[in-house]
Amino acid sequence: MSDPSGAAVSLAEAPAPTDPPAKDSGVPRIRPLRRPGRWIVTAAVLVLLAQILHGLVTNPFYQWHRFRYWFLRPAVLDGLLVTLEVAALSAVLGLLGGILLALGRLSGSPVLRAVSWTYTWLFRSVPLIVVLIFLYNFGALYKTVSLGVPFGPAFVTFDESRLATDMTIAVIGLSLNEAAYAAEVVRAGILSVDQGQHEAAAALGLPRGRQFRRIVFPQALRSITPNYVNQLIGLVKSTSLVFYVSLLDLFGTVQAMGNTYPGDVVPLLMVATVWYLILTSAVSAVQYHVERHQARGATGTPPPTPLRKARAGLAGLRDRLRREAAV
Repeated sequence: MSDPSGAAVSLAEAPAPTDPPAKDSGVPRIRPLRRPGRWIVTAAVLVLLAQILHGLVTNPFYQWHRFRYWFLRPAVLDGLLVTLEVAALSAVLGLLGGILLALGRLSGSPVLRAVSWTYTWLFRSVPLIVVLIFLYNFGALYKTVSLGVPFGPAFVTFDESRLATDMTIAVIGLSLNEAAYAAEVVRAGILSVDQGQHEAAAALGLPRGRQFRRIVFPQALRSITPNYVNQLIGLVKSTSLVFYVSLLDLFGTVQAMGNTYPGDVVPLLMVATVWYLILTSAVSAVQYHVERHQARGATGTPPPTPLRKARAGLAGLRDRLRREAAV
């Protein structure tokens, strides 16, 4: 070998690499920051959760044997089916109505903007139970519903009492209320799309409808999906109010059985609670997978699943415990 000046340097004369400092060399070690408060709070929360679970299991007031008896009874499952049907129809109709209202709010027509704003303001201000009861008594105001020339003769007349079944009233009431909230969710999602996307779509010469369907709305879904799924969770719970318009959904069935079997009120309420937990958890799972699918377009790779996050957290905890034990 030779150095830059041209002098030869033997391998034997090359400097040896320096050894790492010994543990007793006096070099201070970096120790992880201790957080005793976090461990104390964690322990307190775990103790509180254990006490709650112990009370749920051992308290005879819950009557878990009666809970098992009622959980899969045909009457309860029939009420659950009604809840699913009302929630599904109201979710679809509410979203379609919300899209129309959102487009009306963003329209260049002042009439459409005013009507859409007024509708949203009205149904967001009136409680849902008032809407349902008003629709239930709608026949007292209008005996018949007709189609024909505005302010002119009617071509087709319908008997309102035959059309307004309990299921119809429940779906219409929930859909009208849901559309008002869905309109704001959809409008916020559309406004979240970068203005450059609108300009690029217009520069391509695409019609307005095609711009919305193929460019704007798919991007707006990333913002609409999590917010509207929260609305769906609220909608599933709001179906319990259709009991007041004589429709026996899950809560209505449980309420009726509680009146028939007063000793089983608590187990029946626990049955309804668990079923609502299952339904809302299923909606949340769908939300997670939809968001994970849509995230691929923004980040290139989907986010890790909860199982992978748990494994990564356990691996990080083991590494930290090893480092603390080595100190």
